[in-house]
Amino acid sequence: MDMGDYNLQRFLDAQQGDYERALTEVRNGRKYSHWIWYIFPQLKGLGMSYNSQYYGISGKEEAEAYLSHPVLGERLREITSAFLQLKSKTAEEVFGSLDAMKVLSCMTLFNEVAAGDLFRQVIDRYYQGETDEMTKRMLDK
Repeated sequence: MDMGDYNLQRFLDAQQGDYERALTEVRNGRKYSHWIWYIFPQLKGLGMSYNSQYYGISGKEEAEAYLSHPVLGERLREITSAFLQLKSKTAEEVFGSLDAMKVLSCMTLFNEVAAGDLFRQVIDRYYQGETDEMTKRMLDK
């Protein structure tokens, strides 16, 4: 798989100014600014906004490329780990209800391509083990 087949640069460009802020907000237990689409990407087609479409992942192969990328994969694991380290918070308390659903979609997607990684731990801890069914259906097509 050639990472050049996907425009992963769009994520690097967006994260350039926001990744550290996003990580700090997650570590502090509350998201305040607008970065969910390119920090916790989900499948294209789950959301209808411009950002959901532009930063949407096309499928398993692009998700694998994202995780294999030396910067993007490391950042996704780092911020996911920071989320897991929070004490007595719910996903809704950290992200708000709409963005908590986007995080579940992201975790479901990346759990499908990296089973046994941190993503399953988030699903188990914050979502009672329930994955995002729409993401799973779209991946099975």
